[in-house]
Amino acid sequence: MSSEAPAADERWQRVRRVLAVRLDNVGDVLMTTPALAAIRQSVPGACLTLLTSSVGAAVAACVREVDEVVSFDASWAKPHAADGADLGCTEQQLIDRLRGQFDAAVIFTVCTQSALPAALVCRMAGIPLRLGHSRENPYGLLTHWVRDTDEVRTGMRHEVQRQLALVATVGYAVDDDRLRLHLSVPQRRHARTLLHDAGVPMTRPYFVVHPGASATSRRYPAARFGSAADAIAARSGCLPVFTGDASEQPLIDEARRCMSQPSVTLAGRVGLAELAALIGDARLLLSNNTGPAHIAAAMGTPVAVLYALTNPQHTPWRVRAHVLSHDVPCRHCLKSECPQGHHDCLLKVQPDDVVRAATALLRPPPLEAPVVRTGARQPQFETQGSTA
Repeated sequence: MSSEAPAADERWQRVRRVLAVRLDNVGDVLMTTPALAAIRQSVPGACLTLLTSSVGAAVAACVREVDEVVSFDASWAKPHAADGADLGCTEQQLIDRLRGQFDAAVIFTVCTQSALPAALVCRMAGIPLRLGHSRENPYGLLTHWVRDTDEVRTGMRHEVQRQLALVATVGYAVDDDRLRLHLSVPQRRHARTLLHDAGVPMTRPYFVVHPGASATSRRYPAARFGSAADAIAARSGCLPVFTGDASEQPLIDEARRCMSQPSVTLAGRVGLAELAALIGDARLLLSNNTGPAHIAAAMGTPVAVLYALTNPQHTPWRVRAHVLSHDVPCRHCLKSECPQGHHDCLLKVQPDDVVRAATALLRPPPLEAPVVRTGARQPQFETQGSTA
């Protein structure tokens, strides 16, 4: 951190309007919630605004530590949005929106990202305190520079630890470092209604199967998901409930064709809050390394995760879990498609291994109705960018 840190730390304790920047996906936002809670606990009177992507904004309504959400799909954080896609607003419009509104900005990034584009936006918006990791000297872009020492090959901290360490440099800390996700009673009831409408009785124990992932390199074969889910259902008597967006229905269909046990699919029918409620009441989540694995961690649901070795820092946090992968020399490639073409880090995990891990994790059914978390503060929303 810069040499002016001691005096500036006092300024961070006096801030009243804080902008947290996390321009990533659902799982990334969830893994940042302990750091957001540290800001909230350390300056409880401050208003905390989260600047995030339109995808990340979906989870922010369930994070009660956040007062307001600004959605912006940044070209530097979403490469597919830089190819002439409609971003909804320009960087200048975002700067105009932020100008004069904040005392401080905390820029959260993974070690393969640069905080400097967001730092420039915050500086041009006149935000006086700006904290972030940077591998290169940011000069005036960051008032509080934390040198980025994480390296993919030689060691990366878990995302939760990385972001907590960032805010700790200005004196922010939290007593409870678990992920945050809070649901209302209507959201929980709606999820149960969806199950009921799919023919699932209230008393039927179930586990959630999520075979999709945005990157093909992180997808375990759908047929193997089906084989594993079939055996888990036969051993446990629990009903497999498949989830995913509408585009993932073909994966689910392929998985279900490999099954003899009954199952249901809610693909394309649940929003993020309902998905969280479904996972929260499930006895287990079986998934790839994708957003629902972090939702399960936030909800306290055990996770059996097929974890492609593309990157090491996104394993389920503070929850009972089995992380299933096969070690390969090309680990930590950071690729969305397997550069070797063999997918050995996943394909060498057999369905029997998945079944053993999952059945060991299955939690017993609750003795009474699940506790519903209430009292969640609902953040206000403003969209700056596409909602696609």
